[in-house]
Amino acid sequence: MDPTAVVKDAFDRVTKKQKLYHSVSLDVIDLVCEGIQDTLRRIQLEEDGVEPELVLAELRRKLDAIYPIIQLKKSHKETKGSLSKLVKVLETCYHPDISLACRTIGFDIALVNKILIQHCYREGLFEVGDCLVKEAGGEEEAEVRSQSFEIKEIIESMKLRNIEPAMRWISANSGKLKEMGSKLEFNVVTLKYCDMLREGKRDDAMKYARTHFPRYGSLHVREIQKLMTCQIWIGELDKSPYAEIVSPSCWDKVTKELLREYYHLHDQPSKSPLAVALSAGLESLPTLLKLVDVMALKKEEWEAMEHLPVPLELGKEYQYHSVFVCSVSRDESSKENPPMMMMPCRHVISKKSMTRLSKNCSDRRFKCPYCPATTSSQACRQLFF
Repeated sequence: MDPTAVVKDAFDRVTKKQKLYHSVSLDVIDLVCEGIQDTLRRIQLEEDGVEPELVLAELRRKLDAIYPIIQLKKSHKETKGSLSKLVKVLETCYHPDISLACRTIGFDIALVNKILIQHCYREGLFEVGDCLVKEAGGEEEAEVRSQSFEIKEIIESMKLRNIEPAMRWISANSGKLKEMGSKLEFNVVTLKYCDMLREGKRDDAMKYARTHFPRYGSLHVREIQKLMTCQIWIGELDKSPYAEIVSPSCWDKVTKELLREYYHLHDQPSKSPLAVALSAGLESLPTLLKLVDVMALKKEEWEAMEHLPVPLELGKEYQYHSVFVCSVSRDESSKENPPMMMMPCRHVISKKSMTRLSKNCSDRRFKCPYCPATTSSQACRQLFF
């Protein structure tokens, strides 16, 4: 079973017990308060000439019948028990000492400061970023700051259902966006139309469509047909076959698309380097901890390991560069085993394969594994991705 699901189940049980404990506590307190208030009222009114001692004795009997301390202790014990089980589940599902997967790395302080400054700007923390530049003596990231400020204003406007800043940016960069095959402009334009449909403004939606949709007809005719068909479902859009394309959640989807396209246009990932490194590390951590446990690696062995003996699978969102795999040796390229282009045929093999084919002799000629051409090690050129 998925560890996350196990933890969630244990956490839900704790939450349920806490809610029950809260409810029981309130009920007990209400009963005690009610008994005390009734007793005070009777004493103050001297009801039926009853002696205060007798009234207090009656209150004592009521409280004994309620068993407030016993009820609270029982509920508290159950809550504490479920909380203890949650702690045990966490210890079972997750490694208690993640430092075992850590390696000693000499960080470039200037580079770390740069990454932190960029992250602050990306998150809209401009004052914090400026302060870090000043106090850490880092380089001013003027371009990153300017870009982050611009996209933040656009995103904030999108959250307020205002597409004008986004459309101005799209218009200023329309040429580059077309080269990328982007659908962003059309997707942003349709947001206002869908809002009008959901608000039941049929005439306004029709007028808006006639004004804006024609220029997208050649590329988005099918999408426009669906959007226009939505007119007959006004008032029941949630039940229509097109509920997804007119959903309010489209604002969030298009906003995320806008963020990706913006940074892609500036040759930047949509997330900051710090955020990418952190999320990639979190995904890799379970595999690394299991590797250390299974292989019973000592700290020195772990520190000296250059290549992992198991593949570390990460999602495509973490792939920013091409990776070369030599078809001769089936090895993935690395710093020590880079890809080498053979001249003049321009086919590529790994450095180790080149060394083996040339028998470690720089001027010895050997045949290309892919074609009849021959070459030598000294004629090969290293490739950089």
